[in-house]
Parts: sequence; structure tokens; C-alpha cells
Amino acid sequence: MSITEKISNLDEKIQWFYSDDFSLDEAEKRYKEASTLAKDIEKDLKELKNKIEVISKDFTK
Repeated sequence: MSITEKISNLDEKIQWFYSDDFSLDEAEKRYKEASTLAKDIEKDLKELKNKIEVISKDFTK
């Protein structure tokens, strides 16, 4: 799944908390899923940043 798809998925998960479908019984599970996904996105973005920095260094040589 691409970063864009993950962000879209996370947005959907967050929107659930504001929807009429919200239930306390399911909130903990969905919060954990969203938190895990957010951490995964953060990891992907850090990796992308590192790749961009390496490419940028190659262009400045």
C-alpha cells in the first residue's frame, strides 16, 4: 500500500470517530488500528525523507 493510500485509509478511520456509526465498544479497537497505521505512515515518511536526502546529495556532487 502506498503512503497516499495509507493516509487515505487513516483519514477514513479518523472520520469514523466523528460519524453516527461511532460506538464506545468499537472505539478502542479502531483507535489502536489508527495509531498503528499512523506509526507506519510516519516510518514510511522518514524512509522517504532519507531517500530524498541521499538523492539530493548525489545531485550536489
